[in-house]
Amino acid sequence: MRLIETERLLIRELDSAEDADFIFALLKSPKFIEFIGDRGVRSAEQASEFIENRYRRSYRDHGFGLYAVKLKGDRLDNKTFPDGNVYNVPIGLCGFVRRDTLDAPDLGFALLPEFERRGYGFESARAMLDHGRDTLGFESVLAITSLDNDASGRLLEKLGFVFGGIIPMPDGNVKLYRIDLLN
Repeated sequence: MRLIETERLLIRELDSAEDADFIFALLKSPKFIEFIGDRGVRSAEQASEFIENRYRRSYRDHGFGLYAVKLKGDRLDNKTFPDGNVYNVPIGLCGFVRRDTLDAPDLGFALLPEFERRGYGFESARAMLDHGRDTLGFESVLAITSLDNDASGRLLEKLGFVFGGIIPMPDGNVKLYRIDLLN
């Protein structure tokens, strides 16, 4: 199901069959493991189960979750063209996580390494914040990063988040950011 469309991206719900290989690749990428954590997914089959039990469950339980971010284009899937672009393939995740330890939804995002530093993280996160405010009625949104994930912190600040300090979480201390969406 298509959720959001931006100039270059489509953001849609994850599908356990269609997105298993993509999620497997993302979850095993070195930066994902370093900055977000090892989710214990070791195969596309496990990725399919992870999508169903984690992401799709969040859609049902909370009305939101993390979504697939795809490059938009009118070309064939999974093909690189002479201009160097790839069209209609998932490149990352973006969306909201409901955490029992936080008092507001948590914005999350992750991209496959080959799609970093091209503005896709900002574009998808900005669209997701607008969706959170306009469709989901969020007044504020939080974001957390590992203590050494400076790139995500810079992106959050570019989006308008304000650093709120270091807080303990079940897996260790993290940096906390907050944005007021009503301004």
